[in-house]
Amino acid sequence: MAGNYRNEASSSGGGGGNGGGGGGGRGETVVVDYGRRRSSCGYCRSPIGSSVSHGLWAQSLTVDDYQDLLDRGWRRSGSFLYKPDMSSTCCPSYTIRLKAADFSPSKEQNRVCRRMERFLDGTLNTGAKYELSEDLSTSKVTCDCECHGRSSLATVEPSVGKEGDKNEPEQFMYYLSDAIDKAVHTCIESEMFPANLQLPKASVKGVSPTKKKKLVKGLENLLYTSNIAFQLAAAIKRARSEEKDEKQSKFSGNLAKDQLPSELLPQTIGEKLAQSLSEMGEISGLLIQACDGHLNFYSIAEHTSADKAGQEKCLSKESSARSGNKRRCLVRCCSCCAGKRRKLEILLKRSTFEPEEFELYRRYQLKVHNDNPDHVTESAYRRFLVDTPLVFVPPSGDGLVPPCGFGSFHQTYVIDGRLVAVGVVDILPKCLSSKYLFWDPDFAFLSLGKYSALQEISWVKENRVHCPSLQYYYLGYYIHSCSKMRYKAAYHPSELLCPLRYQWVPFNVAKPLLDRSKYVVLSDYKDQDEKPLLPPVSETEDKNIGNTLIGFQGSRLRYKDLQGTFGLRNLEAQVRRYMRVVGRELSERMVYSLE
Repeated sequence: MAGNYRNEASSSGGGGGNGGGGGGGRGETVVVDYGRRRSSCGYCRSPIGSSVSHGLWAQSLTVDDYQDLLDRGWRRSGSFLYKPDMSSTCCPSYTIRLKAADFSPSKEQNRVCRRMERFLDGTLNTGAKYELSEDLSTSKVTCDCECHGRSSLATVEPSVGKEGDKNEPEQFMYYLSDAIDKAVHTCIESEMFPANLQLPKASVKGVSPTKKKKLVKGLENLLYTSNIAFQLAAAIKRARSEEKDEKQSKFSGNLAKDQLPSELLPQTIGEKLAQSLSEMGEISGLLIQACDGHLNFYSIAEHTSADKAGQEKCLSKESSARSGNKRRCLVRCCSCCAGKRRKLEILLKRSTFEPEEFELYRRYQLKVHNDNPDHVTESAYRRFLVDTPLVFVPPSGDGLVPPCGFGSFHQTYVIDGRLVAVGVVDILPKCLSSKYLFWDPDFAFLSLGKYSALQEISWVKENRVHCPSLQYYYLGYYIHSCSKMRYKAAYHPSELLCPLRYQWVPFNVAKPLLDRSKYVVLSDYKDQDEKPLLPPVSETEDKNIGNTLIGFQGSRLRYKDLQGTFGLRNLEAQVRRYMRVVGRELSERMVYSLE
């Protein structure tokens, strides 16, 4: 693991109340019913009232009760608990989880880890400006390459062309096309580009000698070029024009339909793609340059002849080996020359307010999500990501609680003293539940969202030794129609929660069903062998609400006793609806407060 883990959770303050007895010494859950709610949807941007959910306000919440609520499709935002009405809401949200011990990382996920290792080693060309510790920021590092105008230069050096047929121009153009497509998807996942696009297939063309001077004056070493940046800009423009409500569009702002913000013009898109290709590190022997929107690929050996006399040459891998000089000229950031390995520290601590974390959150929301600055306030941040109703359970040393305890936590990622990411998580008896992640926009090239998920999965694996019940990684909600959530299913083998019977169904079984319909009773369906996937279960639960636990005037009563005293018809309908959404067991265990 790249980072050095430290655990301050068991001793630091913050988060959760002390509870009020019962629950095996873990406090009690007290909730106030907000009932069925309608609101606008932040995913499909449909009109107000299309998103339907049931809400509860938790005054206190035990980790055991919240674990069971998660397994019935609930989530929390601060102290507010909500559960989508799956059959009525516009974007059904399925709880998704992964058994950490069964996790099998993909090539892309392994690539993310390698990229972080290369960055920490100082061998990754980031092409970005940032400051870390004083030692690194003041190191005597020079860069002899120059970047002119709106160009973005980068050298890349992985293995391509080991087989003879890969060196054929046509074969190599196909390879470049696939690499560009990967870079486009990486930019979308990093939210540099909108997600709701009809993506064009990247086309790469060879440049004939007669056209080279016309495309790039003064350079004779241009080999291939692509106009993908212009195609993407056109696709973004089409998507914007199809928006039903421009004011709600993330990328529209106050611009007219036929205008694009500067960060989505072909010139800027080309620069971002050139940088992404550099970070991916899948192309060798070529220099990538974004020039006025064109994505160009040059022969490194020939390009160096145009540099100033005395500048260090940007050589191909083979020529570097022959000369014994393995250095590369890295434009804008000479991280490979830093001469000191960077230090990544991953620290888990109890949920509490830290000004440094809030400032990072604010930068992230403004730059990555384009939030209104007036809406990104300290109070809103506290309500969303700091306040928690979870009752903290300290470590017990008996194999029932991990060393950090159970409760709400912030997992911070610090590189050479600089805070670069914060993951907000809940650690519960069966799982680590990922709530939110915010990161430094300057470090987007590290794919910190993916990297943090991999670290959290590793954390579950490691801590199962201390707490055998801790087996799962919960990724929140999965909305099949939302392209931004597709990454969650990339953590194999994941499961989705059936919205009716609350049983877990493998994602590979659920996916073809969700391709046809956005709301599916997943446990109705069979596996490939036509055997029942899950045993049949009655769709109706016990409707006897008499044992529902009620909090009234400081006392704890069963509804049947309260009903005999007051005979409130309105309360009966409310409690019946409450029991339907939380289930009989939780309704008899959690306190339904009338105060």
